Formats: sequence, C-alpha cells, structure tokens
Amino acid sequence: MLSAIPVKIEGMKKEDIDKEVLRVGMMAELDAVSLYEQLAAMTKNSGIKKIFLDIAKEEKTHMGEFQALLLSLDPEQKKELENGRSEVAEKLG
Repeated sequence: MLSAIPVKIEGMKKEDIDKEVLRVGMMAELDAVSLYEQLAAMTKNSGIKKIFLDIAKEEKTHMGEFQALLLSLDPEQKKELENGRSEVAEKLG
C-alpha cells in the first residue's frame, strides 16, 4: 500500500537531491492522506472518524509545504504544474 522510494539518492547529481527528497516526502504525505481517509471510511465510530479526517487534513498541509519548497527549487516543475492547470481549465471550461 505504501510507496517505496523509487530512486537511489546516492547515484543522483548533487543539485537534484533536494528535489528528490521533497518528492519522496510528497509521496509519503499522499500515502498518509489515502490511509487515514480509508480508515475513516471504515469506522462507524464518529470520534475516530473525526480524528482520522483531521489528521488527513494535516497531511494535506504537509503536502502543500513540500510542494511549495519543490516549486521554489524546480522551475520546470512549476511551469509544468501551471501547464497542467491550464489544460484542465481548457478541457473543463
């Protein structure tokens, strides 16, 4: 269920390591969001559900923090993120 680190950091160019560790952090946060939302959906206990959903929301904030850092280090990533938003807006109207 949880993602594995897809790259060997040791073999990377020094200037790319920070970008990759941020991407790995983003993967971990997305896995956590998915896990906590699935667990919330499984329980009938409203208190447990509420806590799982609150924690999932916090993980989404962490995802945003990692993304902001990544976009500050990777201009190509930033450009392609904007291109993706534009394509969705164009296709959905």
